[in-house]
Amino acid sequence: MAQSVEESSKSSSMSYTVEQLVSVNPYNPDILPDLENYVNEQVSSESYSLDANLCLLRLYQFEPERMSTQIVARILIKALMAMPAPDFSLCLFLIPERVQMDEQFKTLILLSHYLETAKFRQFWDEAAKARHILDLVPGFEQAIRNYAIHVLSLTYQKLPPSVLAEAINLEGPSLDKFLEHYIANNSWVVEKGQGKGQLISLPANEFNHPELKRSTTDSIPLDHITRIFPVLG
Repeated sequence: MAQSVEESSKSSSMSYTVEQLVSVNPYNPDILPDLENYVNEQVSSESYSLDANLCLLRLYQFEPERMSTQIVARILIKALMAMPAPDFSLCLFLIPERVQMDEQFKTLILLSHYLETAKFRQFWDEAAKARHILDLVPGFEQAIRNYAIHVLSLTYQKLPPSVLAEAINLEGPSLDKFLEHYIANNSWVVEKGQGKGQLISLPANEFNHPELKRSTTDSIPLDHITRIFPVLG
């Protein structure tokens, strides 16, 4: 137990120290090893710091001979996991084109394109070929499934299970278990569709139910109304 507390304390201390270094002197090349270690810590602890990672990529620009392509790949994978945030593009902007031409980076860029365009079947097919890269970062598949659910929830009011299965790359018992979790915890409802099929009804939001989005033309602010009364009098 004491060892566990000690490790936790050490991890928190490092996190604080790195973040402090980034905020105080982000262009100091001496902090480069600390930032690289911090990337590895983010991977092992399934945490994330975009600011620290961007700082490291900027330092690589000034000292390209010290660049670790393995570290850069891990940064990009973590950025993919942060979608729909634009972190991947922010990171890619700081990576030289000659480095982007490396095969593993070309793969990650393609995966990013498939996610941004919601081509989930193509994404999972391509990801299956890149397991040697992606499996180095725990939690990747779950993060992408969360993103896929985010996209579906903005797009559909109701959808067939086959669309969900394709988007999250699950089938059979695994898909059933996933559905059970979302029905119990996220207000999903499974309804009977036409024929013998089923439909998954997703919670309403202002994107899949546009009528919920309040327009400024649909209502008049109260303070405007109070200004009208004296004029009418």
